[in-house]
Amino acid sequence: MLYNIPQYPPGELALTNHSLVATLKTLPGNARGCVVTEPLWGIPYNLFAPYVSVYMLALGLTDGQIGLITSIGLGFQVFWALLSGALTDKFGRKRTTLVSDFMAWSVPCLIWAVAQDFRYFLIAAIFNSLWRIPQNSWTCLLVEDTDPGLLVDIYSWIYIANLVAAFLAPIGGMLIIQFSLVPAVRGLYLLGFVMMTAKFLATNVMVTETRQGRVRLQETRGQPLFSLLRGSRAVLRKVLGSPITLATIGLMVVLGTTRIITGTFWSILATEKLLIRPEDLPFYQLLRSVVMLLFFFLVMPRLRHVDARKPMILGFSGLVASQALLVVIPPGNQPLLIAATLLEACSIPAVSALLDKLLVLVVDPAERARIMAMLYVVVIVLTSPFGWIAGQASEINRALPFALNIVFYGVGLLLSTFALRLVPGPRPASTPTG
Repeated sequence: MLYNIPQYPPGELALTNHSLVATLKTLPGNARGCVVTEPLWGIPYNLFAPYVSVYMLALGLTDGQIGLITSIGLGFQVFWALLSGALTDKFGRKRTTLVSDFMAWSVPCLIWAVAQDFRYFLIAAIFNSLWRIPQNSWTCLLVEDTDPGLLVDIYSWIYIANLVAAFLAPIGGMLIIQFSLVPAVRGLYLLGFVMMTAKFLATNVMVTETRQGRVRLQETRGQPLFSLLRGSRAVLRKVLGSPITLATIGLMVVLGTTRIITGTFWSILATEKLLIRPEDLPFYQLLRSVVMLLFFFLVMPRLRHVDARKPMILGFSGLVASQALLVVIPPGNQPLLIAATLLEACSIPAVSALLDKLLVLVVDPAERARIMAMLYVVVIVLTSPFGWIAGQASEINRALPFALNIVFYGVGLLLSTFALRLVPGPRPASTPTG
């Protein structure tokens, strides 16, 4: 890394003085264990992610079946998100993260690697739905003993780690050229099993149980797991009784639904309607990652003292424009597809920054695990039908899912302005940098 190099080429010294780099150099305890191991997850994920849907198509699944699997997986996520707070409190942040990460990622990677038909992908999706548990427990590990002033920088490094991992995505394209689509993707899933398992083990070694985690372990000792859900109704009332929390849930639904649609159907649109070769898909992922990295380091810090509504309005407006381009692009027009990719990549940092900051502001630290569980349950319930809906729409016209994205991003534009007006005290910084 740059900060370990004793002498710097021209221009690199300024980068090491960037607040993000300063934060990385001094990351404490659990935050270090969570952040520095992230590439072990991000690298394999970014290698196989561009091909998930086209791999399923190649094995005989239809657009509707792909959407159905997505919705069924989301249905199981509701159950695990509901239990995630109780599991995290009952068994501890550290142990819960290790076991559930393995079940949610290592096991599905093995199933995807040998998949033959719809049944394999359905079983893998059910296992993969367990990722809602470590989403909660890992977040508690990351934030509970960490200085709140570092959280935005820390989340930025998590984004950046996965964006940098995307620079390796073209390797997937080269493997497809060499071995063809299905054998290459099978190999990428096996690599995912190895690297992700290593990540989970390394993180477990580097972290310790948080102070709040030890308190909850003591408080829940001897209590049956499902008895810990008895207070869920009160937590749900607390979540739904706050306008700022409701606005935050709305933004989570908007970004969650559009992420499902884009993640599931973008590669299908690109290959089946726009006639992009499967081996060229990583180029667009790489382009998106490069632009987002430039925004994180160069553009977003300049917006730090700007009213957060301005970059949010620009961010959601850019996302609406990017989806509109996807709807109207004629087959084979790569320049317009590149333009849509650039617009999306320029818009996502400003939008995601607000949501992360709002989540930190609206969650009571003493009840973080249960409140986050309730938030995720509400969001998953509201987003789960849209995998199936988008799949049915894609079978009619592969541009229709992205027309649906336009509607959601328009709603997000309105919600973001409303949410920022409700934040007590100074409005949250619009930038994910420190």
